[in-house]
Amino acid sequence: MAAASPAYLEIIDFIAAGTTPAALFSFRPSPEAQRRVSELVAHRHEGTISAEETQELDDFLELEHLLIMAKARARRHIDSAG
Repeated sequence: MAAASPAYLEIIDFIAAGTTPAALFSFRPSPEAQRRVSELVAHRHEGTISAEETQELDDFLELEHLLIMAKARARRHIDSAG
């Protein structure tokens, strides 16, 4: 992987700081991260995305997939604790 994007690092930093199931479940990327990902998706759709941007988007989407899976597990912990 090339240098990680700020959007990617934002999620990594959140995970690395330690969390609870409730905090994980409610986590949302910052508006800046959401804007960057939207921009990359638009570039891909328009056919103007560079190889570097493609890698950035792919890395983020892979991490987002893992986050979605982790949120599903966190939800089970929340439900069983309540």
